[in-house]
Amino acid sequence: MFIRILNQKQNQRGFTLVEIMVVVVIIGLIASLVGTKIFNRLEKAKREAAYAQMENFKSNLNIYLMEQGKFPDGLQALIPDYLDSSEVPLDPWKNEYQYEVRDSGRAFVITCTAGGGEPIVVEG
Repeated sequence: MFIRILNQKQNQRGFTLVEIMVVVVIIGLIASLVGTKIFNRLEKAKREAAYAQMENFKSNLNIYLMEQGKFPDGLQALIPDYLDSSEVPLDPWKNEYQYEVRDSGRAFVITCTAGGGEPIVVEG
């Protein structure tokens, strides 16, 4: 009985290098597909967060317009009366929002570079 067990262990073989390589390639393909999906969703979430922040700026800028009669020269003027923070928030890519006053203080444009992708623009 003991000799039979020893013979069975000697006859067993491990995985071949080709089998291991096939498994590694399959795992790599699955990881690249999943990673791409996650990255795309992360970028979409950042774009949506930037747009929401810009809409918040727009609402506060419109309140400022009603009270002051014109839009401010910069977003910093919204602090602390119109924005509940000590400084103007950065976009999700850690860049500053671009703010431009137009039409003699009666209109504005806020732009986010969106991490080098297509810019996000909110006008008011």
